[in-house]
Amino acid sequence: MSDLVLTSRQGSVLVVTIHNPPVNALSPGVPEGIVEAVRAAANDGSVQAVVVIGDGRTFIAGADIREFGRIVSGEAPPLNLNELLAEIESSPKPVIMAIHGTALGGGLETAMAGHYRVAVASAKAGQPEVKLGLIPGAGGTQRLPRLVGVEPAMRMCAFGEPIDAAEALALGLFDRIVEGDLLAGAVAFANENPPVRRTRDLTAKLVDGAAAESLKSLFQDSCRKKLKGQSAPLAALESIAATAYLNFDAGLEQERKLFNDCLFGTQSKALIHVFFGERTVARIPGLPAHTQPLPLHRAAVVGAGTMGGGIAMCFANAGVPVVLKDTTESALERGMATIRRNYEGAVKRGRLGAEAAQQRLALIRPVLHYDGFDDADIVVEAVFEELALKKHVFSDLDAVVRDGAILATNTSTLDIDEIASVTGRPEWVVGTHFFSPANVMRLLEVVRGRATSPEVIATAMALAKTLKKVGVLSGNAFGFIGNRMFGPYRHEAIRLVEEGAGVPQVDQALTGWGMAMGPLAVGDLAGVDVSWLVRQEALRLGIPHVEAASFEDELYRLGRFGQKTGAGWYLYDEDRKATPDPEVERLVREYAACQGIPQRTFTHSEILERTLFALINEGARLLEEGIALRAVDVDIVYVNGYGFPAWRGGPMHYAETIGLQRVTDRMRALYDEFGPFWKPAALLEDAAKAGRWT
Repeated sequence: MSDLVLTSRQGSVLVVTIHNPPVNALSPGVPEGIVEAVRAAANDGSVQAVVVIGDGRTFIAGADIREFGRIVSGEAPPLNLNELLAEIESSPKPVIMAIHGTALGGGLETAMAGHYRVAVASAKAGQPEVKLGLIPGAGGTQRLPRLVGVEPAMRMCAFGEPIDAAEALALGLFDRIVEGDLLAGAVAFANENPPVRRTRDLTAKLVDGAAAESLKSLFQDSCRKKLKGQSAPLAALESIAATAYLNFDAGLEQERKLFNDCLFGTQSKALIHVFFGERTVARIPGLPAHTQPLPLHRAAVVGAGTMGGGIAMCFANAGVPVVLKDTTESALERGMATIRRNYEGAVKRGRLGAEAAQQRLALIRPVLHYDGFDDADIVVEAVFEELALKKHVFSDLDAVVRDGAILATNTSTLDIDEIASVTGRPEWVVGTHFFSPANVMRLLEVVRGRATSPEVIATAMALAKTLKKVGVLSGNAFGFIGNRMFGPYRHEAIRLVEEGAGVPQVDQALTGWGMAMGPLAVGDLAGVDVSWLVRQEALRLGIPHVEAASFEDELYRLGRFGQKTGAGWYLYDEDRKATPDPEVERLVREYAACQGIPQRTFTHSEILERTLFALINEGARLLEEGIALRAVDVDIVYVNGYGFPAWRGGPMHYAETIGLQRVTDRMRALYDEFGPFWKPAALLEDAAKAGRWT
């Protein structure tokens, strides 16, 4: 028997305990150990039933994701869970799965191979494989509809969201909710002598072909809107719909084929890359081994605008009391009103209970002065993106904030060292670049200055985890990682329009490819005036490849600042819905004529190459300069902060997927045509030779 699976007896019940911390993943040895125990029980006349339970904090939280990569690379043989689960299901003695924590993916598939499932009230169950570009591959698409019905199974497998114990009980996935001790309740259930009930034999909740196809079509439409471009959700629906036509064994065979198609496809590789990448970015090379994050019990935020209010909500949502300051009563009240509306909206949508919303709101204390700042362990400045203003605020903070408190700036582009220079404690200053809306977006760019101490860096990275965000460390350079790369990306989008592409054409090429928004629409959202100010600062600093003139200057001159003024690259109605504006088309052609820019037509492929390759090349430059630590750091920034499709893995992973040599060759051709902007970064040239980022 594997030491990952332990057995004990409670009377005539064999208790099988999975002991594979921290989450009892289905690593090699775990499913084999369970089967060995069930087989032994079948041959032991003194055993009446089997209870399978997880040790520690959870049941089986899923497969060991590392195994998927080993299978694809040929380092490990394909998983053979179906045969093992079939042996559990075929046991002549009842097998009761006792669930606490989570039963996810392969964990739920294992549970469904049992004859009954009992759980604590806090348990959750789900088939989240689509989040890794996969479908359930061990009977999930065949057993789940037999237990809960076709419609709930399609919903669970296509969208990957777990359900709670109460819903699982109502649907028939769980057979009992246990009050008190789970093991005692499961053994008591086993002692009721329930008959063996194989999930594969249940057919009452299956539907006929017409109903299955109708449901499949309905969910396909929903997936194409909500999970645009992703193939795994559609494959999951196909496999579940097959229950109307195929017997159980044939259904398993089809599921296996669809699973392998996904596993060996680019989308799964990309999503698994992102999954592990979000864990990799938390590891900071060069920090002393003994470095520990500092405790953060109280916080303060300067600026109650959109960003400041959102940041205050982040602290409150994490249970951290926060003081929120602004300079006028009206600004403070507007900020608090927005926060209240956000919480009220969460309650209406069922995402938060009314009592919990009130508790969080009560953690935010609005002030007009620096009352309470002397108690804060961290202060986040979130005022307007203007260097002189931020330096003024930091000078004030240096005078009122206690020694040993962290001074963080939410700047998106400005020099951290310049801001820190007005304080007597630059080692306590760090950049914490939240993304808007701060209470929603997962990314937190942590920016270290020249003097930022290791403890402050470690604390800022730990803060990201506390706030349920993904923290990525950046060096101190204009725009850091994300906005530094976004500049060349938008430069090419604007340049394409100047050369003859339509505004909607450029944006639609990118959104059709998978980006959440087109680069020109993003400019309208952020504000054309903000983009103009950022570019002026870049020009002042002599940032390479920033052109002195751009058509967007004309929009700025005309007061077309984007959504907030009702017009920018697009026109906007009162609901901020965009429509193309013929006037912009006329203006840009006039501009091109005045500038002598030759006009031509573009294919979507050309638009994608010029925008995305510019993004990739700037990422390579950041790696060269040491601003980004690793290629995966760049990917995680773009997936979590800039709407880059996770199923493409981020810009650097995408470059590897299509071939670094192809990217480099195309950029050389563009360099010959357009000049220095397109010169491939030296690191990109090296990576092309190696076939991967080094």
